[in-house]
Amino acid sequence: MASAQEDWSIGEVCRQTGLSARTVRYYEELGLLPGVRRREAGRRIYGPDERERLRFITRLKAFGLTLQEIGDLNAVYGIEGSTRAMLERLDQLLAHHLRGVDERVQQLGGLRDEIEKYRDHVGARAATLRHEEEA
Repeated sequence: MASAQEDWSIGEVCRQTGLSARTVRYYEELGLLPGVRRREAGRRIYGPDERERLRFITRLKAFGLTLQEIGDLNAVYGIEGSTRAMLERLDQLLAHHLRGVDERVQQLGGLRDEIEKYRDHVGARAATLRHEEEA
């Protein structure tokens, strides 16, 4: 269990993680942040484990995982009781998202080529109009 020196208020943990208090509370409501302790007055307190979980959630969201997928990882961890099962599921999810990123990169490469060709077309058309105006 964390010592009092490692306990942070919601404001402090938000400053450390870059998340809003609303987001942190929402993650708790969704069950993504289980076991948040409360002081006698009912105020939430966060320790190193919660801070690291918030950072982990933030990283997974940056990788494109949905909150549902992140919740599923929590469920796998809760049911299997091992990090190995959760990591295997995380690897599957990351592989799926990596394929999606590769597809988008390919699509964006094609879009870039189309835009470049169209710019050339627009430039040629503009040059033609300039020549017609000068004549």
